[in-house]
Amino acid sequence: MTDAAPSFDATSADITAEDLAAKLAARLCHDFMSPASGIVSGLDLLEDPSAKDMRDEAMALIASSARKLVDQLTFARVAFGSYASADVFDSRELENLAHGVFAHVRPDLQWDVPASQLSKPAARALLNLVQIAAGALAVGGTARAAVDKDDGRTVVTVEAAGPRARLQDEIVAGLAGRGPGEGLSGRWVQAYYLHALVAAAGGRVSAEATDEKVTFRAILPA
Repeated sequence: MTDAAPSFDATSADITAEDLAAKLAARLCHDFMSPASGIVSGLDLLEDPSAKDMRDEAMALIASSARKLVDQLTFARVAFGSYASADVFDSRELENLAHGVFAHVRPDLQWDVPASQLSKPAARALLNLVQIAAGALAVGGTARAAVDKDDGRTVVTVEAAGPRARLQDEIVAGLAGRGPGEGLSGRWVQAYYLHALVAAAGGRVSAEATDEKVTFRAILPA
């Protein structure tokens, strides 16, 4: 299956494609700013003659921030960008990308995706759902990712289970292709991007919340 470009319906979301691109860029810059600032803070400490006794702490801050930045950039290249010309991705590569992101958040990741080749839309849907699931677990828990092939379809399921697991209103709106309303646009824009991506591939995405669990699901043509 070829990789279809997302088709953004500005009417349903009440937002122009230009505004959507700006919001997505702002979201990514927000994600990258924290580790980038950590690197700068560590360098400032190294250059401060009055903080020579903090050299080890500075080096540790620079190292951890650099790892986080690289993990996030590598993840974003596949989840949002045109990482490669190939139309399929190895699920084991996707697992490495997902674990890289989860190394810097409170929830744990349980990867129950069999070794297989996934189409680019399915791969991007899986990565975005995993990251959205992490956001639903603000105080920790476990995100479980699974992919099944069923009657010519690829079913991507990510369950976010933990105390105070929450499905935010802006995520619901974005996955349904609606505008952000009063919600945080940084959360909304990823969900809306995912909605557009899956819809362009001929599929659909949904989410439902039960007691201490949120289930995200994307269904795409195999």
